[in-house]
Amino acid sequence: MILVALGANLPGRFASATAACAHGLARLAALPGLHPVAVSAFYRSAPIPAADQPDFINAVAAFQGQVAPEPLLAALHAIEAEAGRERGAVNAARVLDLDLIDWHGIVRADPPPILPHPRAHLRGFVLLPLREVAPAWRHPLSHQTVDALIAALPPQRVVRQSAAVRSG
Repeated sequence: MILVALGANLPGRFASATAACAHGLARLAALPGLHPVAVSAFYRSAPIPAADQPDFINAVAAFQGQVAPEPLLAALHAIEAEAGRERGAVNAARVLDLDLIDWHGIVRADPPPILPHPRAHLRGFVLLPLREVAPAWRHPLSHQTVDALIAALPPQRVVRQSAAVRSG
């Protein structure tokens, strides 16, 4: 299974951050070699680390397919750029953020992308929607269940908003 986290807190050319995430979902579903399996609801979360910027809208999508991690990461970056994301300061507000969380349970530090995503297990805005699409998922390094990872999280403001716009 391939897991991709989506996030946005600026609308850019879209009506809202939610619309930007829906656009990202549609573009992901159209990638050759990826087959959508499930999409979580949208969640609203505070920026991490805390910052003076709008809340994020987040979701996680699960896919089947054999697109290699390197071209998949390049495709994710291309979709972000197409949506209007400009890479600048780390943790800056953004129109669209697409993170490869897991690729078939593979563990690797090099070459990019690092798998699994190095901070996914620390973020409620990834783990809560991930649990919706892959409730039996285990972290490929720690082998902890998604429920155990959620239970270990420090307090974070993450609120389920609504069902995601289904694509494809």
